[in-house]
Amino acid sequence: MASLKVACVVLMCMAVMSAPMMVQAVSCNDVSVNLAPCLSYLMQGGDVPESCCSGVRNILGSASTTFDKQTVCKCLQQAANNYGINDEYAQALPARCNVSVPYKISRSTNCDSIKF
Repeated sequence: MASLKVACVVLMCMAVMSAPMMVQAVSCNDVSVNLAPCLSYLMQGGDVPESCCSGVRNILGSASTTFDKQTVCKCLQQAANNYGINDEYAQALPARCNVSVPYKISRSTNCDSIKF
């Protein structure tokens, strides 16, 4: 009976060791894809489509580590510079989508200082 338990433990260890690591970090592509429906609002104001808010929630939900949150912040800054996003609209977006972002969405935010 003891040898059966040992065999089971060995098999479980082998399965864990051979399983691929499922580490998936948030990328700027993820941010761009999820926030694409927001681009019109972020540039011109107006109505915020529900698809935009869904994308905002997806990004917030997938950014579970400090590194992910810093990456999202940096991607937002990059997008703001590339697409001429209006800072006021960007800062208002979380409230318009009824979500909370624990840092100021701004080109001047030090993304590396975000810790969670």
